[in-house]
Amino acid sequence: MSPGPPPKEKRSRARDTPVRESIRSDGKIGGFPLPDDVLPFLPKSQWEDEDTPVREQWHKQTVRWWENWRRSPQGTRMVTDVDWDYMLDTALMHHQMWMSGGRNSERAAEIRVRVAAFGATYADRLRLRLEIEVPEEYPVGNADGGSDNITSLNDRRSRLAGA
Repeated sequence: MSPGPPPKEKRSRARDTPVRESIRSDGKIGGFPLPDDVLPFLPKSQWEDEDTPVREQWHKQTVRWWENWRRSPQGTRMVTDVDWDYMLDTALMHHQMWMSGGRNSERAAEIRVRVAAFGATYADRLRLRLEIEVPEEYPVGNADGGSDNITSLNDRRSRLAGA
């Protein structure tokens, strides 16, 4: 027998009994629409009028990404202007990465680090001790068009049960 007190029956490590904060979407759209005045100007050769500068348009993947964040349950935790300004800086990186056609992929690592702080992935939410409360009737997705190949889980279960 080794010297010292016997081990306690109940362990008390915080990692053994994780308490997760449950978050859910409030049905509201958070933040603000992507502003156009933060994008870089196009080269002068692409301007319609020589005296009127023209800015880039947001990449469609960045617009989709931004709207997903605005509607997400994590978006309910972004309550300050500073949170949304941080996400706007991240959106600019996201835009530049997509506009470069993959030549700017070094930004992807920084984007992943930034969105991890808000719980972007399941692993990020585990680390942050967050759990997303999924409503009973959860939409499958908001894909624009071509959604004929998307089936809700409940529909699939009912088809399998009937077979």
